Amino acid sequence: MAKKEITGFVKLQIKGGQANPAPPVGPALGQRGINIMEFCKAFNEKTKNFMGKPVPVIITVYKDKKFDFIIKSPPASHFIKEAVKLKGGSQEPGRNIVASITKKQLEEIAKKKMKDLNAFDIDEAVKIIAGSARSMGIEVKD
Repeated sequence: MAKKEITGFVKLQIKGGQANPAPPVGPALGQRGINIMEFCKAFNEKTKNFMGKPVPVIITVYKDKKFDFIIKSPPASHFIKEAVKLKGGSQEPGRNIVASITKKQLEEIAKKKMKDLNAFDIDEAVKIIAGSARSMGIEVKD
């Protein structure tokens, strides 16, 4: 099989099932010469189960204007806010605590994010998610 020549990568964060040609999607893909509607249809089809959640996507652009994309799981901060029912984190993390999260909730989030985290086991993944929670001004309870 002949290897396709890659011309670049585009990293975007789009709400699941809601990609459309409006900014930021249209301009980012248009300048690379990608068929925007073709991408939107494919992305929306693959992300139906993440409807409304922010989904990071990495698009690989080839010389012949074709593309592939990899969908990541929603950011840890999204899952943390969902778990503690918050709109946003603290304005002053470290000084101002806005909520608390349990180890069990952190473990559930870590399981969802495991394939995207740089961790060998669930304990390391939980530590990463706990760090994200603390940086948002959320207390971690045992």
